[in-house]
Amino acid sequence: MNKTQTVLPTGILAGVVATLLVMGANAQSSLAAILYAASALPILIAGLGWGNRAAITGIVTAAILGAILISPIFAVTMAVATLIPAGWLSHLANLARPASELGGPDHLVAWYPISDILLHLCGLVTIAVIALGVAIGYGPELVGQVVDAMTAAIQTQEPGLALDPAGVAQWKSTMLLMLPMVQGGMWVLFLFAAFYIAMRIVSRSGGALRPREDMPSALRMNRHAIFIFLGGIVLTFFGGVPAMVGATICGTFGAGFLMSGFATIHFRSQGKDWRLPVLILAYLSSMLVFPAFAILVLGLMDTRRTIALTPAKNDMDQNTPNPEN
Repeated sequence: MNKTQTVLPTGILAGVVATLLVMGANAQSSLAAILYAASALPILIAGLGWGNRAAITGIVTAAILGAILISPIFAVTMAVATLIPAGWLSHLANLARPASELGGPDHLVAWYPISDILLHLCGLVTIAVIALGVAIGYGPELVGQVVDAMTAAIQTQEPGLALDPAGVAQWKSTMLLMLPMVQGGMWVLFLFAAFYIAMRIVSRSGGALRPREDMPSALRMNRHAIFIFLGGIVLTFFGGVPAMVGATICGTFGAGFLMSGFATIHFRSQGKDWRLPVLILAYLSSMLVFPAFAILVLGLMDTRRTIALTPAKNDMDQNTPNPEN
């Protein structure tokens, strides 16, 4: 069968695999985050290699299976948190337009910038985290219950340990903002890692619609993301719901700038003798707050849009939408 004939079977298979991975995440809590993120891989591979119809088929298949095997709420959560963002990323990655429309040569094709794809990913994860937070009733009461359970467990293990009520209250207020911030940031990192791995897999198979790019030079944040990030920081000072939304924005877009900072380090260290020890030091030190913040600032200082140009193909899909840059 040619590639067109395999679109629907590939999409259905991607949906089945994605559903099984999410179900495995629910069954194995120690690997839950990795399996949840891995569930985006089948949809990304289907979309990057076979186009939008394969990705949509995979998402619909996974949603139907999730609703039948588990529950409709499970299906909606899976689709909103992972599958729809994965499908949208593959759609954006496949967008191309004649380079002449951007002032380039007539014989080249311009692909949707990685910086804009990352911007969309941060926005999608922000919306998904907020939506799921509303669905579960996330707020001071829920966080208070979690912290109370944790403190009760600590006192059970250490009966003589006295917990300061003021310290517990401060812990609750800190956790209220830290949880969505960390959750959003980690989810951006996981989904972009899945996108990168899917690009590598599809490129090696020779079926990629988009050519593989050099990530150290291409992975940057769109300059407009700076204003969104600063807006999130401002919102955290308002308290209540705005603060929780702001914390989510800080986590998701901060993760984008963090990845951009690492890409900048990779790019600037290419061909240098000190490349390997510097990269090892950068990744190990990023486990600490201040080094990670320094790498994030490096990403903030290097915002740009790099557009990949490739020779036009005669058999290029004429129905591919043109992005508005």
